[in-house]
Amino acid sequence: MHFKQPEILYFLFLLIVPILVHLFQLRRFKKEYFTNVRFLKALSIQTRKSSKIKKWLLLACRMLLLICIILAFAQPFFESKDSKNANNEMYIILDNSFSMQAKGKKGELLRRAIQELLEETPENANFSLLTNTDSYWNTDIKTIRSELQNMKYSATPFQLDNIIAKIKAHKSAFKKDIVIITDAVGLTQNQLKNIDTDNVPYFIVPKAEQKNNVAIDSVFIRQTLDDFYELSINTTNYSDDFKPVPVALYNQNKLVAKTIINFKNKKETTNFTIPKQAFHGYVSIEDNDLAYDNKLFFSISKIKKTNIISIGAPEKNNFLSRIYTDDDFNHSSFTINTLDYNSIDKQDAIVLNELDEIPQALQTTLKAFVNKGGNLIVIPSETASIPNLNTLLSQFGSTQFQSLESNEKLITKINFSHPLFASVFEKKTNNFQYPKTKKNFTISSPSPAVLNFEDQSPFLIGLRNAVSSVYVFSAPINASNSNFQQSPLIVPVFYKMALSKLNNGINANTIGKNDSYIVSVLLSKDEILTVKNSEEQFIPVQQLLNNKVQLFFNDYPEKAGNYTIHDSKKPIENISFNYPRTESDLDQVNESLLSDYKTSDSVSTIFDTLQTSRSDNQIWKWFIIFALLFLALEMAIIKFVK
Repeated sequence: MHFKQPEILYFLFLLIVPILVHLFQLRRFKKEYFTNVRFLKALSIQTRKSSKIKKWLLLACRMLLLICIILAFAQPFFESKDSKNANNEMYIILDNSFSMQAKGKKGELLRRAIQELLEETPENANFSLLTNTDSYWNTDIKTIRSELQNMKYSATPFQLDNIIAKIKAHKSAFKKDIVIITDAVGLTQNQLKNIDTDNVPYFIVPKAEQKNNVAIDSVFIRQTLDDFYELSINTTNYSDDFKPVPVALYNQNKLVAKTIINFKNKKETTNFTIPKQAFHGYVSIEDNDLAYDNKLFFSISKIKKTNIISIGAPEKNNFLSRIYTDDDFNHSSFTINTLDYNSIDKQDAIVLNELDEIPQALQTTLKAFVNKGGNLIVIPSETASIPNLNTLLSQFGSTQFQSLESNEKLITKINFSHPLFASVFEKKTNNFQYPKTKKNFTISSPSPAVLNFEDQSPFLIGLRNAVSSVYVFSAPINASNSNFQQSPLIVPVFYKMALSKLNNGINANTIGKNDSYIVSVLLSKDEILTVKNSEEQFIPVQQLLNNKVQLFFNDYPEKAGNYTIHDSKKPIENISFNYPRTESDLDQVNESLLSDYKTSDSVSTIFDTLQTSRSDNQIWKWFIIFALLFLALEMAIIKFVK
């Protein structure tokens, strides 16, 4: 037993006072005999014995009363079992990702967790609260009440290791109690590896009652017709109960089409046909489970012709004129001697078609062109200088030409997963007439091939960067060396290679993916672009690229929706953003991961556990109670004992 005020124990010397009083009351008396009280002798002896017993009882009660009062003021206590961690700092990690929209026994998991924090957290408890995106350091429940009540779901997935790293970086002289409230959807072993053994966390894992969910995964243009787009909507049903789900298409918030998805498999694709014109809207399904993945916002820009020039001999450029028609392209053909270098910055793509020599000035210009978002297509000449070709390619990576071979080869393999062939093929096929080449260069490259020869060597390589692509053929494709111009592959290959990342196909960006976006606009150095809609506005990081601007969105915007890019004068282009679909599968929970950690079912249980194990057992109140009992006992002895 310990005492908070041990100096009070010196007052125990006061116990001598009742002893002295008692001894004074027991002093011996002189006997006097009276003849008329002779018959009262026996009664007198009996009365004196009972009086001594009464005085001893009173002495005991008074001493015990005084001892209890002195001990109570000295505040005795028993030290707690976990007293070493009594001064630990508390950190509460609250998962506010979209999977916490799932409904448990008492409503949405996140809302229920917030309500429990508001009701069960002691008002005098100091703690730090961290969510997927925000941090509130050294606060209390009163201060943070408004933020908790207005907390929104975050598009940023729950990354426990990143939040633990923030807590570690928050230096403190004390150990840390970490309470983690999460449904554990997507939680992996790698996210737990940074947890220290000295700061073992407490997990509260609320569970969803229903884990069914239907999500819209993506939208793409399946086919482009003369006057229409055929859209395909990819959806996933994360349940075993395949019920029909209504799906609707909205343009500018106006309903333009509606149908029913009848799930026969986990993944289904639904098609819509819309007019071939600008689109700025979303596709929506009616699902009673998670709400965040029930809409997918997308935009289709007004069709703009692609500017492209081909540099080479006129007779060799004829096949390009048949592919790059006036309907979709502004195509011009030049020889190396007639090329206007000033026109290069205005192009979206350039084809170097079998040039024997590429001048150094052109190489320098092409490097700047690619860095500013233009696509470059290189078709080698069989008489080209290999060092000259390699000097050009070295500016875009480590791809190099090695030697010219005279072996006839078939082009037999298509890399269907390459971005160049996105939405080109409805299904994989190998049943086509293989084109061939008579002579080809050996190429070494770390980049994946788009098309391969039968010996797995590359025929066409794509070198991609953040804003553009460089495509390199390993063989001349003129009619005397190859029949590739007669192959069905040539049209989709050259058509897609010419398209830059500007306004091609569907625009449906993912929040937090950090992809860049290029806008075709001419700005002065002092002008900036702003992205906004009716609810949110922000200025993205931007870089001027002559007549283009490259935008970097990072973690903006915060909310999915249709937005418009504005300059200081007018709207320029529509753009759309969506939440990542990483939280749609509610079965992404590995319960065995938390088997080695302390878990609880509620916030109140954790607070009670910590308070009980770390609070000293105060027993001074018992001494006050005993003092009152001894006082009552003394009064009873005085009144009833004769």
